[in-house]
Amino acid sequence: MHRLGTVSRTAQGLAIVRCDDADHPDIGVEAVDESLSAVGRVVDVFGPVSRPYVAITPDDGVSLPTLVGEKLYAR
Repeated sequence: MHRLGTVSRTAQGLAIVRCDDADHPDIGVEAVDESLSAVGRVVDVFGPVSRPYVAITPDDGVSLPTLVGEKLYAR
């Protein structure tokens, strides 16, 4: 398991995560929270190469506003 980063905001139905470093997951990787509950899947990687952003589409039943500030991990 690899730490993705912290959800900084939501936009257009996606959770936007700021990566901790240049190492980012591939598109399609499952994202989980600290309790290892599935949150969604990575659908885009964008921004600066040194510390990119990752867009995550949420799974059914996941409330986006509650994710802001949460640390997410790639499984």
